[in-house]
Amino acid sequence: MRIMLLVLFFMFMLQATCSFFRQPANFAPDLALSLSELAAFDMCRKRAIFKPMTTEERQDLKQRCGGSWKLVLRYLLAGEACCRREKSQAIAGPGHSIAVTSKGDVYSFGSNSSGQLGHGTTDEEWRPRPIRTLQGIRIIQAAAGAGRTMLITDSGQVYAFGKDSFGEAEYGGQGSKVVTSPQLVESLKNIFVVQAAIGNFFTAVLSREGRVYTFSWGNDGKLGHHTDPNDMEPHPLLGALEDIPVVQIAAGYCYLLCLACQPSGMSVYSVGCGLGGKLGHGTRTDEKFPRLIEQFQTLNIQPMVVAAGAWHAAVVGQDGRVCTWGWGRYGCLGHGNEECEAAPKVVEALTNVKAVHVATGDYTTFVVSEDGDVYSFGCGESASLGHNAVNDEQGNRHANVLNPELVTSLKQINERVVQISLTNSIYWNAHTFALTESGKLYGFGAGDKGQLGIELVANQTERVNPERVDIDLG
Repeated sequence: MRIMLLVLFFMFMLQATCSFFRQPANFAPDLALSLSELAAFDMCRKRAIFKPMTTEERQDLKQRCGGSWKLVLRYLLAGEACCRREKSQAIAGPGHSIAVTSKGDVYSFGSNSSGQLGHGTTDEEWRPRPIRTLQGIRIIQAAAGAGRTMLITDSGQVYAFGKDSFGEAEYGGQGSKVVTSPQLVESLKNIFVVQAAIGNFFTAVLSREGRVYTFSWGNDGKLGHHTDPNDMEPHPLLGALEDIPVVQIAAGYCYLLCLACQPSGMSVYSVGCGLGGKLGHGTRTDEKFPRLIEQFQTLNIQPMVVAAGAWHAAVVGQDGRVCTWGWGRYGCLGHGNEECEAAPKVVEALTNVKAVHVATGDYTTFVVSEDGDVYSFGCGESASLGHNAVNDEQGNRHANVLNPELVTSLKQINERVVQISLTNSIYWNAHTFALTESGKLYGFGAGDKGQLGIELVANQTERVNPERVDIDLG
């Protein structure tokens, strides 16, 4: 049997190689490249982010990735897998929501007190509404924070609208101007951006080359760079990641996680506030510069997806294992208790589940399995976990969940779920989106501001069971 499998493998490789050489190369031959390097370079050329790069930019990326086109290809594929670039997505922001179709059109709905919906007004929207001023511009990534929205185009430009501040909108201490229509972020015009993440008191962006830049992250610790809190210019994140390409960033309450791609494998770095152990280093101390989370090496886990909740974090490994750490209040770590974990710990209750995606919010966690099943655990407020409402011993309508439980209400839609997004803010009641493989969007949880895209009736403020949002993202 083993010999037969080996024979089949070599036959597949032979067919793939023959197919590669039968097609015109459309690029000048490089006699210094091996066949495997040549094939990897050809596959890199087919990636959307790689295509517009100049020869010099490509060589720079190659060196950052370790001097190999195979490593560049791994970097590009890893970024596409964890960030859904070039694919549809839905973002459950604090009180408002953003939906991006596979064609790059953008819809927004929900709270709009700061113009964060981008429609030129400050009126709430209870139904998904396209952002008209962006017609003809293809959006590949979106980020939503308290009173603020950022959109990334396929050409690496960044549009921002809402609160005219990269700080925490709820505090109101930075910036009083509101921007109600998408405006280009001029300070980023020389950086090809592929992802943005909005945290509390700061915003981070990721460049095509895997460099991380932050805005307005200073305060007393001056974390990540030595600038003032009100500095609106992007500054590169200093320290260990200056020469290591990052494929994904995730922002929580005063901290940032970076999924890095190195020749030795994938790794996670964290920087910021260590309260509750959310930086994953076994302590609760702050880190002024990015620091490698070493626990993944001990656990023999290759991180593939990283998620930053308000006070806790999670990672999915290449083997499908899920790790969580940070503040365990309400059971959001899935370990059967409410204890804090200062270093990543495998969620044993998911041992028989091969996970491919994880999402975290304010004391809430969702895990999506390879076959599309969804599990959730943590705080049960606002019905954002998707489980049927029950009354606990204290009379609370939505009980907290300490161990991962299958979201049976999503199982009933008979479609494979590919993405979960939930509110990551300590100031808003949470809502959750489930996106299916065919582009259908389902929402549940808090909807008092229209953030579900579903108009509620009478005195309703939430939806317990997932309901189809009238928008096709496919």
